Amino acid sequence: MTPLVMWLLCYPLSVATPVNSSPDPACSLLGNFEPNFHADGDFIIGGIFPMHYKVEQPDQNFTYKPAAPQCQGFHPRSFRWAQTMRLAVEDINQSQNLLPNFTLGYKIFDSCSIEISYFSTCSCLSNRKEFPTFFRVIPNDDYQIKAIASLLLRFRWTWVGVVAQDDDYGRFALLGLLREVKNTGVCLAYQKLIPKVYSREGILEILDVMKHSTARVVISIAVEGELYPLFKEYMDQNITGIQWIASEAWVTASIFAGSEFYPFLGGTIGFAVRQGQIPGLRDYLMNVNPLKYPSNPLVHKLWSALYGCSLYPSSSRTQASSQLPPCSGLEPLQEQHSAYLNTSSPRISYNVYKAVYAIAHSLHNLISCKPGKGPFHNSSCADATYIQPWQVQQYLQDVVFTISGEDVDFDANGDSIPSYDLINWQRGAAGNIEFVNVGLYDGAKDIGKELFIQEEGIMWTGHQTELLVSVCSDSCAPGSRKAVRRGEPLCCFDCVPCDDDSIDCASCPEDYWSNAARTECIPKAIEYLSHDAMGLTLTVIAVVGACLTVAVLAVFLYHRNTPIVKVNNSELSFFILLSLTLCFLCALVFIGEPTSWSCMLRHTAFSITFSLCISCILGKTLVVLAAFTATRPGNNLMKWLGPKQQRFIISACTFIQVIICAVWLITAPPFPNKNNQYHRSRIILECSVGSEQAFWGVLGYIGLLAALCFILAFLARKLPGNFNEAKYITFSMLIFCAVWLAFVPAYVSSPGKFTVAVEIFAILASSFGLLLCLFAPKCYIILLKPQKNTKQHLMGKVVTK
Repeated sequence: MTPLVMWLLCYPLSVATPVNSSPDPACSLLGNFEPNFHADGDFIIGGIFPMHYKVEQPDQNFTYKPAAPQCQGFHPRSFRWAQTMRLAVEDINQSQNLLPNFTLGYKIFDSCSIEISYFSTCSCLSNRKEFPTFFRVIPNDDYQIKAIASLLLRFRWTWVGVVAQDDDYGRFALLGLLREVKNTGVCLAYQKLIPKVYSREGILEILDVMKHSTARVVISIAVEGELYPLFKEYMDQNITGIQWIASEAWVTASIFAGSEFYPFLGGTIGFAVRQGQIPGLRDYLMNVNPLKYPSNPLVHKLWSALYGCSLYPSSSRTQASSQLPPCSGLEPLQEQHSAYLNTSSPRISYNVYKAVYAIAHSLHNLISCKPGKGPFHNSSCADATYIQPWQVQQYLQDVVFTISGEDVDFDANGDSIPSYDLINWQRGAAGNIEFVNVGLYDGAKDIGKELFIQEEGIMWTGHQTELLVSVCSDSCAPGSRKAVRRGEPLCCFDCVPCDDDSIDCASCPEDYWSNAARTECIPKAIEYLSHDAMGLTLTVIAVVGACLTVAVLAVFLYHRNTPIVKVNNSELSFFILLSLTLCFLCALVFIGEPTSWSCMLRHTAFSITFSLCISCILGKTLVVLAAFTATRPGNNLMKWLGPKQQRFIISACTFIQVIICAVWLITAPPFPNKNNQYHRSRIILECSVGSEQAFWGVLGYIGLLAALCFILAFLARKLPGNFNEAKYITFSMLIFCAVWLAFVPAYVSSPGKFTVAVEIFAILASSFGLLLCLFAPKCYIILLKPQKNTKQHLMGKVVTK
């Protein structure tokens, strides 16, 4: 049987081509590539784990063959991940339900501290064109960057620094962060890359930028091995007051959990991959010891890292190991060896576990002919003796299984469901650092609801419970605005006082305005013509005018049988007085708070009452003109201007105005309106006319009637008689037209409530003009000169002695 090798890279998945049992004689290995752990099986899973923190590259001057890279700083945590892979394979081989009659084997290699990307979270690996066989059980960095950006916005950290490692993981994450915070108000104070090859000068340069920057929040996108020398120098220089945001690569790194790190790194917050449960992992880890694997150098390094001793005989020790005390390999593993034994909340180990099971389930479905959901599956079964990698890849794409209560599957790019725990570094009982879960980020939720945080449970840097502030410039106080500093990010600005036309200052709501100091919004004063001094004065004048008109009507009624009343057509006089009374009273509708009904009533009542009044005057003018021309031979004009015809003329002229008003109210009636444009501190309540054409139409019609009256009266002004009614009609129409011609520019230019006052004044002035011109001379004769109230005197036939 030809073995199929599937590689487990850290804990992502990638399917490789089958490896033949016999090597190609034309190829030869240039170095030692023997696995550190291996086990035979029908199907072989390859695992590559970074067992060290860093690697020292050899000198490469191309004049001689370079030496092999030297691995430095054994990584017990990563060794635990490798052991988790072994445990998962052994559990599957003992299962009766998964891959029965077949066994899994493994080959586990040490990558030192390099391969494709630590944890393989780089978003670049989701490109199916470049990496068609790549799968992973950890979310790609695009989701982590979204989570970090949400965190910055949640705590209003708008001025932050970024420290990233110099490889695809750090560079792609940095580009993603720049893209994610664009147009959010968050600015990067600096962005520094940790040198790939250790350089103290490079580390000191980064720390110098951090110390002199005003940004108090620093995002670190790097692995613990890259950060360790940076943090050691950070602690040596006694730098504090920095709020660290950790990427998932180091947010649960036990190497930084010692008590010596807490004063400097305590309060760190960051997103970690979700934890799960691995049955039997702790017991499995406890069974590893140097005596069981006497020839395995990784186990020896584990013991040296945990106990600070050397298992090698003194004769074979290196210079570095010769400085260590010897140990037997029988030393018991204890709780303080948390870097290796910590299984309370497995995260990376859990993902390794899931990855192995994903491969096993895919193989099981393939061998069992279980149909998949993809478009390439068919009913044919795979040959278990010769399984092709592309077959496994297709079943991996469609695999769905449940482990520890979690559903596992992959999207079209080979990515898993994005989900993170929010971890906060808090001080434990022994003074060490504990990783406390204070929230979560679920990328499967709706936009804006992905992030959940228990803020009351967070301990910030410096062992503070109060949220740290990190802004380039403090928010501008009310009454001031931002002024951008030239050559600096938008987050850095000066505050200058707001001007009236400042577009950068926050505007008050529509019904509010800023106070004199521009520090708060206060309600605008509401203005309309009410019963204040002006309104009260106009009200009194309107009431006095109406009462005076009623008094004149009473005088005319009392003296209705006298010649001066009879000769001036008493019926038309009564109609004029009644309509004038309504004209005075309609002015009262213009006073008070505008409402829908009052706005419609004030304009229609005014237009109809004045039309009625001018129509009556027009009828009277026609009667006067006809009466004084009736003595001419053959003139029978009076028979066409009898009482019925007069009423018809009045009704017809008034009805036309009623029709205009009805059309106005139906199509675009007047309505109350809040005018915020004229004055910034006041709201002017006014009646909008609705249809401008209808408004000027009713005024124009009244003007037409008045102009017609004026022309006819002007023609009859020189007719004989001591009391020529035409003269007074001419004067009254002259005053009426003058008032309303002056009203037009005054109405257009008057502000606020004065617009209404001008309209009321025009109504009252024209009404008084009509009342005084038409009826004051008659009342003078009736009340003060009764001797002149005779037919002879009115006809000019009285002889004066």
